[in-house]
Amino acid sequence: MFSIPTLPVPKNEPFRHYPSGSPEAVALQAAIEQTLSKVHQVPIVIGGKEIWTERKGVQPCPAEHKRPLCEFSMATPELVQQAIDAALNAKPQWEALDYAARLSIFLKAADLLTGKYRYLANAATMLGQGKTVWQAEIDCVCEAADFLRFNPKYAEEIYRFQPPENSATCWNRTEFRPLEGFVWALSPFNFTAIGANLCTAPAMMGNVVVWKPASTAVYSNYLFLQILKEAGLPDGVINFIPGSGSMMGKIILSHPMFSGIHFTGSTEVFDDINATVAKNLPLYKTYPRMVGETGGKDFHFIHESADIPSAVNNTIRAAFEYQGQKCSACSRVYVPDTKWESEFLPYFKKQLARVKMGLPQDFATFMTAVIDKTSFDKLKKAIEDAKASPNARIEVGGKCDDTNGYFIEPTVIVTTDPKFTTMSEELFGPVLTIYVYKAAQVDEALNLCNETSVYALTGSIFSRDAYFTSKALARLRQAAGNVYINDKCTGAVVGQQPFGGARKSGTNDKAGEKYNLLRWVSVRTIKETFVPLNDFGYPHMGAY
Repeated sequence: MFSIPTLPVPKNEPFRHYPSGSPEAVALQAAIEQTLSKVHQVPIVIGGKEIWTERKGVQPCPAEHKRPLCEFSMATPELVQQAIDAALNAKPQWEALDYAARLSIFLKAADLLTGKYRYLANAATMLGQGKTVWQAEIDCVCEAADFLRFNPKYAEEIYRFQPPENSATCWNRTEFRPLEGFVWALSPFNFTAIGANLCTAPAMMGNVVVWKPASTAVYSNYLFLQILKEAGLPDGVINFIPGSGSMMGKIILSHPMFSGIHFTGSTEVFDDINATVAKNLPLYKTYPRMVGETGGKDFHFIHESADIPSAVNNTIRAAFEYQGQKCSACSRVYVPDTKWESEFLPYFKKQLARVKMGLPQDFATFMTAVIDKTSFDKLKKAIEDAKASPNARIEVGGKCDDTNGYFIEPTVIVTTDPKFTTMSEELFGPVLTIYVYKAAQVDEALNLCNETSVYALTGSIFSRDAYFTSKALARLRQAAGNVYINDKCTGAVVGQQPFGGARKSGTNDKAGEKYNLLRWVSVRTIKETFVPLNDFGYPHMGAY
């Protein structure tokens, strides 16, 4: 490489709104019909080769769970080992490729995603993961494309960073090497863009990846892999292996060349992975990089001075968009007693009554089904427990119906116990719990907000009082990695709000920024001296 090229300045992909009868709405409906026209067959992909196994998994449509979207091959232990071998075989050539040639692949993939594949990607995410048109558009197209465009620019910034000082007669420089081994990307169902980022961020920095997609997001993730291949990603750089995560973990986490995990999922699973890695440390050639974004119990804290209609509308969006199946979703709210019955509750009920539930292909739908029966059963039990508790009541919703799809009504629980189960434990669904605090005891309420949950992912403060806002930001400093003032606690945008939390919400490596990419390199410092040393002595020693 004989130049240091500058990558294009990235811009966030504009959202398309799909108004009825518009060309984009017509094109998306056609893509939905095409996607529903058959049961798609998804292979394992190792070293660029499609592999089919006798053992199959099925990804149904959550809103019509009797309708299968795809059937996918499930990896065997032998195939997991083959995927590791294929990644390691691809590693020397991939990491030797100059950064401009490497990163251009991902920029091309972004253009393919936002152009040729936009409607098919939306359709796959809507039908397979139960997203409305708006939720799919901002996820699998806009956010995924933003990762593919902003991360290369961050990579360039990393590569350009060099030591600022050089002593006389020497030159200092820094090299950002890929990790020595392979990375395991373990992605969730709820964001196609997360799967896209988990596998591509390490690959951009020259690493090779074994990618296990969630069984409830296989089809959209496989489509994304096809886009990468069309963009020129070499065989073996990212290997796609659907199947049992626990089975894969036993093999991957005991391999001496395991060098890191890029994970989004439950806190319990990440805890288990960390425990296994700690036990296996003597096996590894290098200390693995553990990068994880896990659970959340995210809050909206409403102050007396807040614009109540805005707080209500932001809460409805944050709690019930995508059925609350976001790690950033609002699931607990603190409302002052002076605003509760007079303003907040009546307006909240009025607005929530307008929420429409239905199939994702109905563009008027605001909410559709939760992802699967396991989630449905967990949410139903939480609602039933709240109904039976003397410390809680169901204020709105509470109905559950899995006859055709896994539908849970938007449900609002009001509790007199600030540490009630649904105020502290993650449910991952359209269940919101509200605690009404005494306005005169707002400081105590802030303490409760900080102490109630083990998580620290996102939170919002609604206030028009500058003194209170400043105090709340200080008091809740460790309670959330992403904090919003007079805005909902969901919707972080790549290039604007780097995303991640601490405590039991993860390692806070901030997806969508260079901090995350720095986790996928191992830095080498090089000092080159130009003048030979003619004697070992120092001046203060004098003659000897």
